[in-house]
Amino acid sequence: MGHSMTVGVGDCGVSSDPQATIVTYALGSCVAVTVYDPVTRVGGLLHFMLPDSAIDPDRAKREPHVYADTGIQSLLNLAARLGAERSRLQVKIAGGAQMLSESATFSIGKRNGVAARKLLWKAGVNINGEELGGTVSRTVMLEVRTGRVALKEVAQRAEE
Repeated sequence: MGHSMTVGVGDCGVSSDPQATIVTYALGSCVAVTVYDPVTRVGGLLHFMLPDSAIDPDRAKREPHVYADTGIQSLLNLAARLGAERSRLQVKIAGGAQMLSESATFSIGKRNGVAARKLLWKAGVNINGEELGGTVSRTVMLEVRTGRVALKEVAQRAEE
């Protein structure tokens, strides 16, 4: 079965341990980015909250994984350090839901999804799969041995 490495909100985890599964829970408007190199079998998962670190550069220095731009950069660097080759990466993104508690004008989930796409494109990596938007909370799991990404959708109860 191996062990699971949990990535919290605004955090990131990378591993080359074939026994590991990297998991993040309850992605609402946040977005998870998973990367995997099938040759070196290095996997990584980022759970970012906000599209752009420009709103708070000081916080971004302390907590780069909170933001799409600094987070994706960091995820790619950490994966590379373990031997992942950017040109081989399989990348999947999930999350970016419209949550009940936010007004449609704010739509942080949508902005997070757009930011992730744009930044990955700029970094020269292809997105192999995405599950964005909607109104559900998602749990994302990445199996390091195989690169398989599993997604569980958790229906949200209306609490308004």
